[in-house]
Amino acid sequence: MYQVTPIPAFQDNYIWLIHSPESNQVAVVDPGDAAPVEAYLRAHNLQLTAILITHHHPDHTGGVSSLTDTRIVPVYGPDNSPFKGINQPLRDGDHISLFGHALQIKATPGHTLDHICYFKPGAVPQLFCGDTLFLAGCGRLFEGTPEQMLTAMNYFQHLPEQTEVYCTHEYSMANLKFATAVEPNNNAIHTITEHCDELRQQDQPTLPSHVITEQQINPFMRTAETDVIKAAEQFTGQTGLSQVEVFAAIREWKNQF
Repeated sequence: MYQVTPIPAFQDNYIWLIHSPESNQVAVVDPGDAAPVEAYLRAHNLQLTAILITHHHPDHTGGVSSLTDTRIVPVYGPDNSPFKGINQPLRDGDHISLFGHALQIKATPGHTLDHICYFKPGAVPQLFCGDTLFLAGCGRLFEGTPEQMLTAMNYFQHLPEQTEVYCTHEYSMANLKFATAVEPNNNAIHTITEHCDELRQQDQPTLPSHVITEQQINPFMRTAETDVIKAAEQFTGQTGLSQVEVFAAIREWKNQF
């Protein structure tokens, strides 16, 4: 199990710092800004030895150039990315070793066409999923299709229930508000909302989430549930929607919410 620490960046990003418990070596996931990373490294006497990128958006890659100016470190990321700072390109099904653990690479296009996720199996599985899966939400479809994003949701759906979900934005309260609109009678959503609200009032992250939680509250992982289907039908004014059409309807509703 990795020790994982959030480094806040911008308005609502988290740069995840993965710590090797046996040394002062660390990796960071999606460093959109170098300054908070450098400050954390200095304050805790840590050595940056790897960078993991999930997709090309600047709020996930903007700090890479500065972080590698004076360091020679592997920068892992998707092999089809328009971001040119990746020196260790990865494809779906690849594996990398990080601090004695294997990370599985899963291509999850949808938010962008180059999006990948990093999954560490084991007793405490951990998922670094960028902007694909959020607590009670999923990424906006900037480049991909509903079919692609639904395929990603189905992948997440079948990960071990105890998997820790490390996404890259503090969107939880807004996502939970929308999830409540989709399933107003889902008590699990109300319970998680209360918990997350308490955390935010204390200026604490609501993350990581867990796969079992997302299975219970995330409308984008619940497109086969009767209440979610009904909500999609009410939004579109149509019946007999396929699962992809349900997903597309819920995503469009969220865009307008």
